[in-house]
Amino acid sequence: MKLLMVLMLAALPLLCYAGSGCQLLEDVVAKTLDPEVSVPEFQQYVQKFTDSEAAENAVGELKQCFLNQSNETLQNFDLMMALGSEVGSCSEALLSFQSSSVY
Repeated sequence: MKLLMVLMLAALPLLCYAGSGCQLLEDVVAKTLDPEVSVPEFQQYVQKFTDSEAAENAVGELKQCFLNQSNETLQNFDLMMALGSEVGSCSEALLSFQSSSVY
């Protein structure tokens, strides 16, 4: 069950990388972090990504895990996701800086 959740979360960025844009990922993350969105609402929102009852249950467990977190934790996770989207440009800049400062 946990493996299914990990695979599902790993598939979303790949979908965005494939050229559909990352708005979908941002929307799913926003709904995941929103304490006003219930488990059934979230399951219905991501229904097109679930192809079995086990996957639907895993999505429900994932949302419930986020509902059990404090607002501070949810804000920190949101910040981490925002910073994660900038890692590509930062790592490229760091690599170019390191290669230009070789002795």
